Amino acid sequence: MSEVFAARRARLRDRCVAAGSAAALISRPANVRYLAGGAPPGAVLLLGPAGDTDDVLLCPSAPTGDPVEGRMDELLRQIVLPTDGGDPAVAAARSADTDGADSLAVEENHLTVARHRALATVTPHLRLADLGGAVEQQRMVKDEDEIACLRIAAEITDQALGELLESILVGRTERHLALELERRLVDHGADGPAFPTSVATGPHAGRGGHRPSDRRVEEGDFLSVCLGANYRGYRCEIGRTFVIGTTPADWQIELYELVFAAQRAGREALVPGAGYRDVDRAARHVLDAAGYGEGLAPSTGHGVGLEIDEDPQLAPAAMGKLDACVPVTVEPGVHLPGRGGVRIDDTLVVRQEADGGPELLTITTKELLAL
Repeated sequence: MSEVFAARRARLRDRCVAAGSAAALISRPANVRYLAGGAPPGAVLLLGPAGDTDDVLLCPSAPTGDPVEGRMDELLRQIVLPTDGGDPAVAAARSADTDGADSLAVEENHLTVARHRALATVTPHLRLADLGGAVEQQRMVKDEDEIACLRIAAEITDQALGELLESILVGRTERHLALELERRLVDHGADGPAFPTSVATGPHAGRGGHRPSDRRVEEGDFLSVCLGANYRGYRCEIGRTFVIGTTPADWQIELYELVFAAQRAGREALVPGAGYRDVDRAARHVLDAAGYGEGLAPSTGHGVGLEIDEDPQLAPAAMGKLDACVPVTVEPGVHLPGRGGVRIDDTLVVRQEADGGPELLTITTKELLAL
């Protein structure tokens, strides 16, 4: 894997040099992990001007070897600062200055004002430039090893959800069910949940980002679940909606079929070269035409990887086009205040038509089940 991380750093270094920066300081944890293999708490990565042999990971304390921190690039030089060594970012800037760099690209959108001032103060002759979202853009297209981790994360998630559906649900609280799902994720090999698990019942169902409450599941409820596993740092997402204990009512069937049609339209729009906004429009149009345009979420999907919500954003004003090997979610939903609603959410990988089209990673049934 060392060659993979070295190649990633080389691509970023070439981009920095082309933009006029001799060195780069990476401080955002997900970006550090992407380029170094692991991200111990507080660590920063310095890409030196002289090539890969000049790159160094500066850590405020020794890496613990915990798998949650990632698998470090064994060939990458590491420096553990002394207890009173101060801010690793400041130490990295000093190192770049000492090595003769005249400019340093930094992640301004991640640095605090105080930290940026400290960098400018300790190296007054070093020009600070904004790296912007260069690493995030590089992270969008995944290699097959990354996709393999996402695939395993999805398998774990499907297992955890499938087991829950076989248990008795009536009378249990949203909070209890969410905790059980997260335990099952870990039992099946996840490092932990990819994000806080959402379980929503009755009038809460279909609400995006709902935090589980002490409301108990009742017969006839819609039950919406959204969860995902974190496996070796890579995160997936699945969302499903079910009916509890009885044959679904006509309005529940009608609403479910509508959201399902919107989600299918979004999935079918996932082709290389499709605009981000076009995928969003495909899903959103179905719901808008049925009179549910008001109150829809700002986006109908987003990228996933080392973070659960990363580029690209599938939203009405999003600019850009999809590439192959970009994993995204497609997650339309409708919430009717006081009644509940439906959310259906999958993680897929954009693939060429010759390769079978979009690869569905989360395969739990989307049939409207009565549990």
